Amino acid sequence: MSSGPTKRPVWLRVYLELKRAGKLAGAPLATLARIRERAKNKAVRDRLARQRVGAARRAYEVSRSAPVKDSFVLVRIIGNDLEPRHRKGQSYDNVRFILDNEPEFPDCEKFWIVNRIVDPSEEARIVDLLQSRGQSFHAIPFELDTYRQIPWNTDGLAANESRLSNADNRPGGQNASRYETHVRHRKNLYAMNNNGARNAALEIARGRAKWLMPWDGNCYLTAPAFQQIRTAIEHNPYFRYVVVPMARIVDNALLLDETFTPPAEEEPQIIFRSDTTELFDENYGYGRRPKIEMLWRLGVPGLWDRFRDDAWDIPRPRLAADAGLFQNAGWVARLDSGRSHLEVGRAGFRARLGKRDEAIVGMLDRCDASAIAQKLDPARLAYYDEDMLVAARQGQNPHVQQELRAGAEQALLRGPFSVMDKSGCAPSCDRHDYFQPAPYWWPDPRKPDGLPFIRRDGEHAPGTALYSAGSEAYDRTRLQRVLDDTTVLALATTVLGDLRYASHAARLVRTWFVDPETRMNPNMRYAQVRRGRDNNEGPGYGILELADLYFFLDAVRLIERTGALDERDSQGFRAWLSSYCEWLDTAPAAKFEFYRLNNHGVFFDLQRAAIAAFLGDGAALAKAGLYARERIADQIAADGRLPEELSRTRPRHYAMFALQGWTTLARILSSVGDDLWGYRARGGQGLVEALRWVAAHADTLATIRGEKFDEERIQPLLDDLARHDGGETMPAGMQPEATKLVFHPDCAIPPFWILRRP
Repeated sequence: MSSGPTKRPVWLRVYLELKRAGKLAGAPLATLARIRERAKNKAVRDRLARQRVGAARRAYEVSRSAPVKDSFVLVRIIGNDLEPRHRKGQSYDNVRFILDNEPEFPDCEKFWIVNRIVDPSEEARIVDLLQSRGQSFHAIPFELDTYRQIPWNTDGLAANESRLSNADNRPGGQNASRYETHVRHRKNLYAMNNNGARNAALEIARGRAKWLMPWDGNCYLTAPAFQQIRTAIEHNPYFRYVVVPMARIVDNALLLDETFTPPAEEEPQIIFRSDTTELFDENYGYGRRPKIEMLWRLGVPGLWDRFRDDAWDIPRPRLAADAGLFQNAGWVARLDSGRSHLEVGRAGFRARLGKRDEAIVGMLDRCDASAIAQKLDPARLAYYDEDMLVAARQGQNPHVQQELRAGAEQALLRGPFSVMDKSGCAPSCDRHDYFQPAPYWWPDPRKPDGLPFIRRDGEHAPGTALYSAGSEAYDRTRLQRVLDDTTVLALATTVLGDLRYASHAARLVRTWFVDPETRMNPNMRYAQVRRGRDNNEGPGYGILELADLYFFLDAVRLIERTGALDERDSQGFRAWLSSYCEWLDTAPAAKFEFYRLNNHGVFFDLQRAAIAAFLGDGAALAKAGLYARERIADQIAADGRLPEELSRTRPRHYAMFALQGWTTLARILSSVGDDLWGYRARGGQGLVEALRWVAAHADTLATIRGEKFDEERIQPLLDDLARHDGGETMPAGMQPEATKLVFHPDCAIPPFWILRRP
């Protein structure tokens, strides 16, 4: 005799429901397995929840203690306006709407938390409003000095996970916005402080009432909605939590009609009974489920159960001991965000996610720019050290004075130089365009015209090496003369006080960068051209030829102090730099160079950071600090090796060359309080580890047969190792009078490097 159809297991019912909805088309077996596992887990959770609820009911019924009168503390947390997710000023306007229109509720105290408002003027406006209305509130301040100390969240990135090595995480990539919020996770936790403020609200409310309401600042209750919540609590007093679903409102005026009851289907607010002990997990940041983690712990079902996790998400929490001890009651309005198109329908939901990430990144980037700007003085030297120059001027090192005078006198005999002086011309036929062929590219002997050129790594083509015969046809040698001679002259006039040097240095700057008749166009479009390729434009490698701009900019600072460059010249030079930065930030060739995973990428960051320091661009300097940290994991191995450099035909040269870029970048960043020296990536990689490796292996690295290698070029790196690996001064035998002060530019060591910052 049949007993009727067999009841299907929960997981099968879920599977069939999704299949009917057309959501399983093409789903892999692994996906189906996860659905089955989640459904089984849900069934277990539901059973446990029913058991807990039953136990709570029985415990309440047998309790002999006198019931405590229901009372409430509604603590609303006012956060930042995040454009473009929100309209600027919407937090203030919503607070005012609540104060103007929300009724008082019986046995309910209202309290406010002003939560780390980044904009001081907006914070003052909100505080003034609350004070003028006699409101009780607590302000959690945003402190820029504290924010400055919070690190980027890059030390947990796995191999090949940064934007530099994974195209999916770059702008336009499928994970781009998520990646950007992930690397700012720690900054998000401080600036947004979502769960930190919720826990502060619980602490403030506990002891003041039986029911604690740590709610978002844009929540609004009508009298009927509050009464629904209170009635539900009275009918089912044994529940410890009340889940209040939320309705998105695009016109606040609708709430003035107390009969208005919209569908409330959004992520709810939570009410806690005062004897509960659960706190919000403060490791969850804004935009990544800070309140949902509590809903998960309490076993509250909803759309959030179907959210997709990514590799960067915190593992979902286990059920709390209180899981299941909640009831749903009433509803609450989420006031207008000022962006109604983001609040309605499925399209609004998808757009909301993107705008939210954009808003998070935008606000935190502005905070970073402000934090750097507070430490940034564009007139202060970024590479050379003011105290070292004073000591040299006072004659503490006669050897430095002697060498500076000799170098400056030689520089007086050269120049000025101009891109107009070359005998060749860029493929553009504009003589103002910088032009230099790629050094290791030669005509193809198998082709009558030699095109396209082919690569012979480590072998300079005729005229492409600095100061070599034939180099007069191009611009590289002249550019290096401008950079080096200007710097030696500027240092000499500062140390020796001879204004002839400043005057000639100013002529070099004006001729190459300012004078319309002789100046270089602000781009490197035709640097390292490989004939027959890329439409005879440089692919980006040639940006490296302006790598020494960082110490040259210190020279310009020193010259400006003497008055040899007048205000008009200084503004003209800054205009050139601004135009060049625009090219660096937008040109495809520059983007290609930025993403290089070897010394080219490092020197790109160095160049951009140095210009940013000179122009007072805190935002670009902050980004340079982020990119440098991303590079360390990709370019430095766990044991300190530089794999990309060691794969070249001149590994000893390139390993030291790259480290000169790294250590100089660290100096530029340290000038604004950003410590790259102490940073360690996930595998322990850092600059000190790389310096140790090179110091231990420099003598064993191969060189090309016949290559003239300057053995002394390791001295600046050993000095850095001594300073940042427990020492404070140069290694023994490296005293100033015995130290080489000027190296060939290919070594990437600035003239008179001994005068640099610590």
